[in-house]
Amino acid sequence: MRNDSRLSRMLHVLLHMARYDGPMTSDEIARMLSTNAVVVRRTMAGLREAGYVRSEKGHGGGWVIVADLEVVSLLDIHRAVGGPRLFTIGNEHPNADCAVERVVNEALESALNEAEAMLVSRLGTLSLAELARRFDARCSSGF
Repeated sequence: MRNDSRLSRMLHVLLHMARYDGPMTSDEIARMLSTNAVVVRRTMAGLREAGYVRSEKGHGGGWVIVADLEVVSLLDIHRAVGGPRLFTIGNEHPNADCAVERVVNEALESALNEAEAMLVSRLGTLSLAELARRFDARCSSGF
């Protein structure tokens, strides 16, 4: 099964945009991500609807980040790009007739809910500004 990389790809794009002087076109972003400009526009639309980016049409237009990097979390971006459930592990039969399967389902559901709550919490504490600072530090140290 393919990983859903929308969150990591859009974080990548947003960090580039935050350090880029001027708008970035869908074609430029598509080349950076090795994808199609239509896919970029579709994904960026969620970020625009959330108020994190703005698009400008015409010559010299493109996508511009308008969000305050200090207040936008990774969880915010995950939600804006329509990220799926964080874990795709699930039960074969959620309403199983078999007592063994019900016990297994309960154990898995409990563990997955706990893990998802922890991940959501962590994503909510990391801001785009924190990632930008890490990027800047890495660039200044030569790595």
